[in-house]
Amino acid sequence: MRRRPSARLIVLDRDGRVLLFRFVHKTGALAGLNHWATPGGAVEDGETFEQAAMRELHEETGIRVDTVGHEIARRTFVLQLADGEHVEADERFFLVRVLDKALSREGWTPDEIEIMTDHRWWTREALSASSETIFPENLLAILEGIGGGDRG
Repeated sequence: MRRRPSARLIVLDRDGRVLLFRFVHKTGALAGLNHWATPGGAVEDGETFEQAAMRELHEETGIRVDTVGHEIARRTFVLQLADGEHVEADERFFLVRVLDKALSREGWTPDEIEIMTDHRWWTREALSASSETIFPENLLAILEGIGGGDRG
């Protein structure tokens, strides 16, 4: 099974709300599935996880940063991609705090435009009360671990 390293971002606004994108799969192996997830994506050849995090942040949100610092969490698991391939996902998470919540879709690929249908800034209360599928599943624990998130 192919290993797929990915950089993911925990993006917090000034009120400690976390940015998640809604992914809705209408075709392919994941057709009918939907979930909310942090921004991020695969590490490209020659990139570090940190470089991929900064690139993905800019591509998916329009936000530019000079650094994402050290990873704050990681997880490995088997992931099914939209084309049906199963990979060993190696995800590293980085924290970014933003003052401006304005986002841009200018860097989105055609696949992202099709699948990423919405975004939302979530409070911890909304995360814990939601029946939606949210990735990573332990997002609330990650937020608790970093502090600075809202309390409700």
